Amino acid sequence: MMHHSTSNTVNDAFRFEALFNHASMGIVVVNSAGIIQSVNPFALKLFGFTSEELINKPIELLIPMRYHHNHGAHRDSYMHNPRSRPMGVGMDLFAVKKDGTEFPVEVSLGNYQNDGEMNAIAFISDISIRKKAEAEIEKLNIDLEATVEQRTKDLTETLRQLEISRDVLEDVLAYQKALLDNAGVMIIATDERGTIKLFNPQASLSLGYPDTDMIDKQSPVLFHDKEEIEQKRKELLDEYGVDIDDDFAVLVDKSKRNIYEEEEYTYTRKDGTTFVASLTITTVKDGAGNITGFLSIAHDISERKRAEEDLRKALEKEKELSELKSRFVSMASHEFRTPLSTVLSSAYLIEKYTGTDDQPKRSKHLQRIFSSVNMLTDILNDFLSVGKIEEGKIQVRITQFHIQELVSAITEEIKNNLKKDQKIVYQHAGPTDVELDGSLVKHIIMNLISNASKFSPEGGTIEIKTLSGKNHIQLSVKDQGIGISKEDQKHLMERFFRATNAGNIQGTGLGLHIVSKYAELMNGTVTCKSELDHGTEFMITFNTKPADNAKNFAD
Repeated sequence: MMHHSTSNTVNDAFRFEALFNHASMGIVVVNSAGIIQSVNPFALKLFGFTSEELINKPIELLIPMRYHHNHGAHRDSYMHNPRSRPMGVGMDLFAVKKDGTEFPVEVSLGNYQNDGEMNAIAFISDISIRKKAEAEIEKLNIDLEATVEQRTKDLTETLRQLEISRDVLEDVLAYQKALLDNAGVMIIATDERGTIKLFNPQASLSLGYPDTDMIDKQSPVLFHDKEEIEQKRKELLDEYGVDIDDDFAVLVDKSKRNIYEEEEYTYTRKDGTTFVASLTITTVKDGAGNITGFLSIAHDISERKRAEEDLRKALEKEKELSELKSRFVSMASHEFRTPLSTVLSSAYLIEKYTGTDDQPKRSKHLQRIFSSVNMLTDILNDFLSVGKIEEGKIQVRITQFHIQELVSAITEEIKNNLKKDQKIVYQHAGPTDVELDGSLVKHIIMNLISNASKFSPEGGTIEIKTLSGKNHIQLSVKDQGIGISKEDQKHLMERFFRATNAGNIQGTGLGLHIVSKYAELMNGTVTCKSELDHGTEFMITFNTKPADNAKNFAD
């Protein structure tokens, strides 16, 4: 082991002891038999024990009873092959307080030799801790001041003892070095002006800066987000009435006021990438109570933040689907009433028409039943389509097909469902072979024709046009119906929206929502041109490329 000058060694020991005493994480040292050798103040507070209650006691005292039968074997295995690593990878770890309360923890393990015996160091973080209330923080400050005063006395006594024996001093330094190297968190110490004096291996690993580039050369301001510092400066001005120019002074202002709290900051790595860190800054003082530096402990919480964001999005999606189902129940109870009443009354009347000459009447009521059942089927299909869209279960299958043949087949299929004497006029221009999802295109056209028929008078004309260009395909459906107001046009694509002039015309308010979503899945956009009482035209433009072997067919 390399020997240091007494002055430097004492200074390092002072810094390391301050780290041990002020770290905002639990530190517990056990020997190879699993007996606790030392515990830092944070761990005592975390577990609710006094030092006398834990020193020379088995580590299992801090572990829930149900894990005792396995822990001894795990401990022996570690002591035979000690290495710095996280504990319980892929497992949920729990610790237990003196009062029996269990809480989740993260544990990192380190080790060092002391008089030939292998000791293990456990770094324990309570991952259930959240921000405290102001009143609680105030009480914590009072307790912390008392702790600092007591630890200052303890440190003075420790330094006196270290001066007696260089060997003891070197053992302590080995222990402290193991702590710094294996903590699993970023530990950075600065002088009172902000110049970095200690930059542990985890800080180098997380931030990408070698310690030689940082120590005695840089300030933590280097990797802090400048906008966040500016925001912090404004908060301090609002809260305390102080306007601080120096960026580092902004970061440490609260610790100078004996306020120790975890705060979230964005850190920028040397390569320019960023991550979110949870940071605690503590002042380091000399025996006279003068600030000689600052100790910051930070850990990367970007994974936790991502998990929280994913959970938030999942909950929002679940809420949205729940609202969709609720709206459907409400809508269905209203929309199903009319067709079901028609089916019921027609079925009753059919039963009454028993004579041969009543066949026209029976046929009329059978047609009413067929129409009503088709209406119910359309409502259910609309809802099922919306459900699949919201759950992301619509798969787009792009194929090459003849668009003119497809539209002609659709118009032939739907003409019997139009109002009396309504007719469809269809025109196409450009190549007829296109690449889209034919099934989705069919749903779009059927929906638009159905709307055009419902909102147009008997004898009206519905115009359909398709145009295949070099980089796009256009589809339009135009009617001579009641039209849509400018205000209502803004909301047409929303779920369950129905225009104010729809009146008693049957509908769910889902059709155009489905059209817009299907179009979006094929890189298309929907536009509407309409005036009240002057008809409506819907146009969908698909941004695409024509099929490689597209041909021109005579209309």
